[in-house]
Amino acid sequence: MNITNLLGPGFCALVLSALPSVVHAQSAGATAHPESTELEAILFVQAPQPDNGKGAIHLVWVPQPIEQLCLGKTAQQCSAIDYCVRTTNREASTCRSLGIPLSRLPSYPHDMRPRRQLSVIYFAAAPVKNLAMLEDFYHRSPRSSLERLSLSSRVKARVRFTRRPEDDDFEVLEILAVAPF
Repeated sequence: MNITNLLGPGFCALVLSALPSVVHAQSAGATAHPESTELEAILFVQAPQPDNGKGAIHLVWVPQPIEQLCLGKTAQQCSAIDYCVRTTNREASTCRSLGIPLSRLPSYPHDMRPRRQLSVIYFAAAPVKNLAMLEDFYHRSPRSSLERLSLSSRVKARVRFTRRPEDDDFEVLEILAVAPF
């Protein structure tokens, strides 16, 4: 006795008729891309912490509402400010030790890009157009400007910004200009 006789022809027809829609749903999900947009962004250039001497360059994208609060601070300190703007628990130890009153923290617009501080570290072989311009800027910059966020340590870049439900992401496509601009 084969399985078709046991389950009946109606069950097999139901399973086989559902199969194309299952395959279509899987392939659509596998090829679906999150919302990506190419745009220009101002990124802060930082020395990676710890600086491993391997030629890495840390680029930090700070949300515009907190840029002024972050100037003169490390990327890590700015990340703490960003966290305290976004958290529902401002009583967290991170927020209590910011060194600035919580009342000075702005709110973020709903459609802001990026929704939080983002960063990426690039090495010399990165596929970024005009990477040599960034490397030259990095090596000419005073070390102190690469340890804290500074207006003099910024670059304008073309980035691919990707919005995902769980988090934003970005990839640098091209360095357009270095500070001052």
